[in-house]
Amino acid sequence: MSKINRFSLINPNKSPFFYGYVVLIIGSIGVLASIPGQTVGVSVFTDPVKDALGLTRNQFSNAYMIGTLLSAFFVARAGVLFDNYGARYVAFFAAFFLGLSLLLCSVSVEISDKIKSIISFQSWIVPFVLMTILFLFIRFCGQGVLTMASRNMIMIWFDKNRGKVNSISSITVSLGFSSSPILINKLIDNHGWEMSWQILAVCLFIFSICIIQFYRNRPEDFNLKPDGKVKELKNTIKKVKTEKNFTLKQAKNTRAFWMIGLTLAFNSFFITGFTFHVVSIFASQDYSKSQAIAVFVPISIIAISVSTLGNILSDYVYHKIYLYIMLASGVLASFGLLFLSNPIGIYLLIIGLGILGGLFAVVNAVTWYRYYGRKHLGAITGKVMSFLVIASAVAPSLFSYSFTILGSYKYISYITITFILFLSIGSFKVKNPQ
Repeated sequence: MSKINRFSLINPNKSPFFYGYVVLIIGSIGVLASIPGQTVGVSVFTDPVKDALGLTRNQFSNAYMIGTLLSAFFVARAGVLFDNYGARYVAFFAAFFLGLSLLLCSVSVEISDKIKSIISFQSWIVPFVLMTILFLFIRFCGQGVLTMASRNMIMIWFDKNRGKVNSISSITVSLGFSSSPILINKLIDNHGWEMSWQILAVCLFIFSICIIQFYRNRPEDFNLKPDGKVKELKNTIKKVKTEKNFTLKQAKNTRAFWMIGLTLAFNSFFITGFTFHVVSIFASQDYSKSQAIAVFVPISIIAISVSTLGNILSDYVYHKIYLYIMLASGVLASFGLLFLSNPIGIYLLIIGLGILGGLFAVVNAVTWYRYYGRKHLGAITGKVMSFLVIASAVAPSLFSYSFTILGSYKYISYITITFILFLSIGSFKVKNPQ
């Protein structure tokens, strides 16, 4: 017990109520803490940082792409570390190094200028390589590891009430993510982008201490079981017999793994590309920066509503239905971007992204446990997270080149609609491998 509880003053066994509810709260905050490493947290910094470093939009987007792609190679391995060492230590190091990366980002101009003077090489390549490396750490720690560890931990502490609990977490996370561009933009306006990154870094250092104090890996470590009942041998044996725990290799042999994983990756691709260039996308249609950022409010309202309903119903409906709805909402969002010059395009975009984001929170949090069990959850979700990271890596650059070379962001819709058609055909025979 002392080893499991090392460095912490909190003992779940002495909690007057089920400790899983503490895990729910702190785990949801953990997902929110990943925002500086998510696209919604980076996108607001895009214009001031690229201008300060002397990079073009394409160069900055490419640095983001390469850094994120490199991080994808390590995310799957982080899932294995989660299975071996648990959420507590994995999330601690992710939060700490994310904060450290933000500190380095805040002085990136100084670092870039110093390197240029040392090597006597005045070129955009220096800040480009520097930001690529920093994006590697930011994306790996934030979008990849901290998000995965926090979300997995919450799900491990609940079973029967997993859908209801995820609905609570999803509401909190959706509100945080939707409001973050507005709050971070205000922070930048008041303190500048350098100080803003430093403030966020300090918050992450403080939260890393909270992780050690409050994060816990499994209820079984404290003679508890998911949902709060005392662990009973008969129930444990019964569960082992009725639930098959798939390894990553076994999961990859099922159609569901690929179709659901790629659909989630589509969501990551579209929302990342849209969010990263949201100001430019709406500016191309003569909308102001404040109007562009404000679009996240109705999107979040729809996402929260859909997520809440989806989580509540997740215990009673086939998750295959959610997959089809996600694909349909992807079509709406794609047509919305295609016809953004028309007011109907804005409505389609908002509705499509709202539904897509709402169901993403349900499918990515609940489905993997239902389909493949808990034992190898880290390895499976780590692999899926690598899909999401790769998709989010290429999105900003493709959106950027669509605009700078072809003159409009709408051409991305032709790619997304084609991909959705492929996923729709492949998803017809998807079934729960359990």
